[in-house]
Amino acid sequence: MVTITESAQDYLAELLSNQEDALGVRVFINQPGTPRAETCIAYCREGDVQPDDEEKQYDKFSAWFEGRSLPYLEDALVDYAKDRMGGQLTIKAPNSKMPRVDDNSPIEDRINYLLYNEVNPALAAHGGEVSLVEVTEDNFAVLQFGGGCQGCGMVDATLKGGVEKTLLEQLPQLAGVKDITDHSDRSNAYY
Repeated sequence: MVTITESAQDYLAELLSNQEDALGVRVFINQPGTPRAETCIAYCREGDVQPDDEEKQYDKFSAWFEGRSLPYLEDALVDYAKDRMGGQLTIKAPNSKMPRVDDNSPIEDRINYLLYNEVNPALAAHGGEVSLVEVTEDNFAVLQFGGGCQGCGMVDATLKGGVEKTLLEQLPQLAGVKDITDHSDRSNAYY
């Protein structure tokens, strides 16, 4: 779980004291499990709490941790250090970009893990990347290519022979993959 140091608790409590409608803070990760993951702390107001959020009561405030973000928040540390300019709140979440996944992890986490550890390193040789957009109700992974893969003439072979094959070998519950990339833009395509 997340550790919020005493100095960070004091700082957050002070910020919350200036907010009339805040119930506490909410901690979550935008784009969890991807290289663009960003750990966030926001004021938690009426209507922000979700059913799968986990609540923790501190001495001076309450915090809600987004259920979807919990695996990525494991071993996270929130700290506050005073300095000449006032101080700085820091959040270190070592698992935000790469969670510990297993057979019980959500399918999106397992797909992202495979994309960022097995597929994207190979695509990077051509300046390309692929990311998960969503998993459909009928178990198709909807993907979007970028960089050198967008507009590349070999994207169909890459999609079927590389990406789909890799995902289906390790995640047999998937029905397949779909590409929603606009490949008419060939400005960065790898040739």
